[in-house]
Amino acid sequence: QVQVVESGGGLVQAGGSLRLSCEASGSSSSINAMGWYRQAPGKQRELVAAITSAGSTNYADFVKGRFTISRDNARNTVNLQMNGLQPGDTAVYYCRADLFWGLGQIEYWGKGTLVTVSS
Repeated sequence: QVQVVESGGGLVQAGGSLRLSCEASGSSSSINAMGWYRQAPGKQRELVAAITSAGSTNYADFVKGRFTISRDNARNTVNLQMNGLQPGDTAVYYCRADLFWGLGQIEYWGKGTLVTVSS
């Protein structure tokens, strides 16, 4: 059974940094894209950053220049280095892994890790 597990959330002051980590395990299928999404109270879940197995990245405009996504394909892990955090970044951050399955893909989500940025 595939498991996606995040870690690294917590409380940080504005201007501070956090590093989120995520590991996908339990499948022999290859993983295509992995990414980070976030959901703030009362808002919809939104993309933060994503990275393909080839290393191509995609960032939301609101994190460009502040967050960096990286990946270790051998370990099926993805990290999100978050610098210059602001109160508006407060949210539950979710990891997503897209596994190849036949001719398509199946997406798996973690349970999320809370990031709280105080002013």
